[in-house]
Amino acid sequence: MVALALTILGCGGSPSGSSDGATDGAATMSRVFGGGSEGTTDGPAYTPPQDVMLSPAAINAYDATDWGTIDTSTTTDGYVTVAVTNTERIKFQVICGDMSYNYDVPGDGTPVTCPLNMGNGYYTFRVMQNTSGDNYVELNSSDADVTLANEFTPFLRPSTIVRYDGGSACVAKARELVSPATNQGDALQAVCNFVIGHVSYDNDKASKVANVTGYLPNPDETLATGKGICFDYAALGAAMLRSQGIPAKVMTGYVSPEDVYHAWMSVYIDGSWHNVQFSVDPKTWTRVDLTFAAGASAGLVGDGKEYTDRYTY
Repeated sequence: MVALALTILGCGGSPSGSSDGATDGAATMSRVFGGGSEGTTDGPAYTPPQDVMLSPAAINAYDATDWGTIDTSTTTDGYVTVAVTNTERIKFQVICGDMSYNYDVPGDGTPVTCPLNMGNGYYTFRVMQNTSGDNYVELNSSDADVTLANEFTPFLRPSTIVRYDGGSACVAKARELVSPATNQGDALQAVCNFVIGHVSYDNDKASKVANVTGYLPNPDETLATGKGICFDYAALGAAMLRSQGIPAKVMTGYVSPEDVYHAWMSVYIDGSWHNVQFSVDPKTWTRVDLTFAAGASAGLVGDGKEYTDRYTY
């Protein structure tokens, strides 16, 4: 029996989980709004993909078992799928080296897709059943020596954290936003400016999920309501960008000066986008904090200067 720590993913809370792979990062963003959100873009010609790159569930609900069915046939494409039929609380643990991630899995047989976000390496996948408190026992496990098609594949598809499909409203909106784009900087600018302007911070929701484990964002719901917490901002932005062929990570961790627990994006484009809030350079992962740019209270997003990466999704 092992104790699995669970992750709290709301702005201003603190996590009770661990990836054991934290890295320190730093960025400076100016809290200047109005008149400077466009900035300049550059880069090679951009054509949005005709088809959305999805993560088809290789497991059907009727293939799920009470000890968990694990499919590792898609590891090259950057994800693994699990499905469980069990009345107890279930976690799916993804381990690579000294890092591990724990994902909630519904017990109704619904397949859950988890990203292979730790890159190439030898992975272990464990289906864990809750026994009491934070204690879990292993029901099933599988191993895979993973070689990704490329480093971006886990961050170009939907997953349990960044949920969307070909018919999602957020995908349709993203397609509309990027249609005039001449380069990836234009596309990134259009999506980010839309999220910043469309979504307002939901303080009531933040209070409700502050001490709740297993909260998952729903990009289409965030789009429809125009409200959300930092995790929602990041997941909506990532879903829209990924669906249009732009790699995007959802990051969670701490922001100075009070070590506020927070969520943001990291993006990778061929070109650049520079304005008063963001400086995104070509061909490098760059931090983009949409909640900060939208003007959320400093008590919820920190000061935008010193970031410590904790989890990558």
